Amino acid sequence: MVKKTSNAQVVLLLRILDEGFNKSAWHGPNMRGAIRRVDAEQACWRPGPGRKSIADNTVHAAYWKYAARRRLTGEKRGSFPLKGSNWLTLEEPLSVATWKTYVKIADDAHKGLREVAAELSDRDLMRVTKGAKIDIRRLLYGIALHDVYHAGQIQLLKRLYASRET
Repeated sequence: MVKKTSNAQVVLLLRILDEGFNKSAWHGPNMRGAIRRVDAEQACWRPGPGRKSIADNTVHAAYWKYAARRRLTGEKRGSFPLKGSNWLTLEEPLSVATWKTYVKIADDAHKGLREVAAELSDRDLMRVTKGAKIDIRRLLYGIALHDVYHAGQIQLLKRLYASRET
């Protein structure tokens, strides 16, 4: 259970994280909204050789939430549920079960980062973690913007998939 925080900056950052991932936002679909009702075939479709798929974008965004959480906790590398980093090599063709696993990984990565972020103080938000160049506040809103960016790419991929020649 996540402790409720009264820290205004943390509350705002949590809201920004949530609007980028799974809560209603004025800007349109967030990451979770963009992948809603996407099936496994659509998720692994690529608009061309070497191009990214919906599944690639989903797992990539989840990976960076994991990396941000790891940066905040000091956790060692290696606990992401899939092998690799950044743009991972994913199974193709994609089974329904594997696509559901990828979506769960995205959900879990959001939940994990959110839980850690909810425990932060004002002082924590201004801290630059080891190996970083930005403070924690910028890291968190950057992760939310990253979700929105990839949600937009997913929306475009869905349109391209729907208009492809079959």
